[in-house]
Parts: sequence; structure tokens; C-alpha cells
Amino acid sequence: MREVFEEGLGPSSLDPEEAARNSARAGQRKRFYTSASVSETPDGFAILLDGKPVRTPSRNPLVAPSQEIAAMIAAEWQAQGDVIDPMTMPMTRLANSVIDGVTGRVEAVVADIARYFETDLLFYRAGHPEALVAREAAQWDPVLFWAAETLGAHFILTQGIVHVRQPDPATAAARAALPSDPWAVGALHVVTTLTGSALLALALMRGRLDADEVWTAAHVNEDWNSEHWGVDEEAAARKAARLSDFRAAAAVLAAQVQPFG
Repeated sequence: MREVFEEGLGPSSLDPEEAARNSARAGQRKRFYTSASVSETPDGFAILLDGKPVRTPSRNPLVAPSQEIAAMIAAEWQAQGDVIDPMTMPMTRLANSVIDGVTGRVEAVVADIARYFETDLLFYRAGHPEALVAREAAQWDPVLFWAAETLGAHFILTQGIVHVRQPDPATAAARAALPSDPWAVGALHVVTTLTGSALLALALMRGRLDADEVWTAAHVNEDWNSEHWGVDEEAAARKAARLSDFRAAAAVLAAQVQPFG
């Protein structure tokens, strides 16, 4: 099976924006198949194009852990027109990154997520205006209260951008809540990097917030600036591209690849 993503997403890439740029550089290729389908195998649910298995850029079988996830991947392939545009296939790009870039090095990816517990978006608050301060508190404080009560992770807040060292027990407690399943870890990593918050990612994974709530919470300051200074069209386009990757990752987490408790 010819690989349309082979130049687009290397095995070490988990950054969805980097993956999108690489995919764009790889260019679009003509559609060479009629139908996309799913087939259950001993290793999971394989994606087939005209009955032939699809492989990742590293030549691993494109196999999902659940039929729900596989169906979403297959739907992306089926929806392609005369040419295949990787930019319109966030679930496939995420699957490639999980299979090629997370499986086999889960601990390294978990460690990368855990680093956000030192500099999480939710810790750094505006000092003014009062309306923005109140909006941040309304969106972010419930997540911090949940982390304290449910995870036993008590974090320190500060104003501005001056780094504040977080208590070791807090970061350890939050890290202990991270999953070990490669698909959950890969999806959580995408949500974390797109939002700047591992706590928001955990809240999504655990069902404390839904995807829309997480996306809104992650863009409190950006939305505030747009409301008061107008919309930056280029920034809005980048945000829309990030949203498609975010929704793909959220869908994987919602599929409950493993029980999270």
C-alpha cells in the first residue's frame, strides 16, 4: 500500500502543528482506492483501503484499539476527494503518531506531559483588569479544586509570568494520574500541548470537563483579547487548525481506550 503520509509524520513527532506542516510539505496525492473499511484482527481494528491494510509512515499496520476509533479513521479516508489531503485527516495523523511515536516509549511521552505540571497555564493569572481576572478564576479554579480534591495535587498560583516552583507532592500526585496506554497517552499529549495545560487534559480524560469546556478554558486570554481588540484572521485560522487536532484527541479519550477510574 502506497503511503501518503510517509513524508508527513515521522515516528518521533507528537506535535500536531509540526505534523500538519510536514504533511503540507509532503503535498497531496491522488486518491488510489475506492472504499475504506475496518476489519477486526488479533491486534485490533485494522484500516483497509479496497481490502488492503494501510500502514503508518514507519510501515507499522494502521490498527486502532477500538472499533469506534477505527471507524473514525476509516471515515477520514472515505471522505477524501480526488486527492488525499492529510490536513483534513487529524485522526489518521494522531493514529500514526501514537503507533510510530508513542508505542515503545510511553514513559518518555508521559514525562513530557508531566513537565507541564511545573508550568501549567492554570497557574499563571492576570493581575488586571478585574473582569479578566474573574473570567480566569471562573474557568480555571474549578479544575484546580478538582485536582486538589480528587488527585491530591495542591498547586500554587501566581500573577504574571514569573516562574513559581510547584510542590513536589503536587506534581507527583498529578503525574500518578497519567495513563499508561499508548493511545490515551498520545491523545493526552496532544491535548496538553494544544492547550498548554496538562491539568485541563486530565480533566478531559477523567470526564470533569467536556471537550468544549476545555477548549474554552484554554483560550480565556486569547478570546478576551479578540473581544476587546478584534479578531486576528491569521491567528483565527491557526486556532481552527488546532481545533481539528484537539477534537481528534478528545475523541480518542472519549472512546475510553482503557478504564481511567
